[in-house]
Amino acid sequence: MAKQKIIVFSGAGISAESGLGTFRNSGGLWEKYNIEEVATPEAWERDPAMVTEFYNMRRKQCYETSPNAAHYAIAELEKQYRVEVITQNIDDLHERAGSSNVTHLHGEISKVKSSGPNAEKQYFPQENWEVKMGDVCPEGYQLRPHVVWFGEAVPMLDKAIAQIEEADIVIVVGTSLNVYPAAGIISYAPSQAQYYLIDPSEVNVPLYFNVIQENASIGVPYLVEKLLSKKP
Repeated sequence: MAKQKIIVFSGAGISAESGLGTFRNSGGLWEKYNIEEVATPEAWERDPAMVTEFYNMRRKQCYETSPNAAHYAIAELEKQYRVEVITQNIDDLHERAGSSNVTHLHGEISKVKSSGPNAEKQYFPQENWEVKMGDVCPEGYQLRPHVVWFGEAVPMLDKAIAQIEEADIVIVVGTSLNVYPAAGIISYAPSQAQYYLIDPSEVNVPLYFNVIQENASIGVPYLVEKLLSKKP
């Protein structure tokens, strides 16, 4: 019998429990900046040095952070299920916890790319947290973060839609489902799938969602234990 397929759709809330603040919450890196200053193509054109510095700080923070219980629990699901993680997060905490199939809708902070016309042609690993002005791609353009900025297309959107169209179980964790077009992916899941939402806030979701109103590090291990106790 084929394994059931689980799609985990994760957002900033799961990473926040590892210490990575979101741009919507106070107290994080984002609070010191206007979004327009650091996360748009126009910002890059205006001041690439400041944008580079901002993402260096984000990258350093990510590299110094560890996965939490929610990340590890999601990886455990692979023991009995086909698991594909679709995340809005740019950190690599899912991978570091052991998840083997992760699609990053908004890019990956651990990679950089050309700021020229062929930006999506190749992504380069960035093992050191610091990218310097003068670090260039093979074509001679300054390296920029492999991050989808506001106003840019989402290259992995079609792949994510194709993944969720085959889901038997959908687990949404740590996201308010307010960031589009990413949040719209949920609407492509099959109507007969099982749906779960794990979030401490009251998120407006359809009635067919099974809601676990807990932090990710509590709610995800709880759900995973239940799912692993069943034979898929």
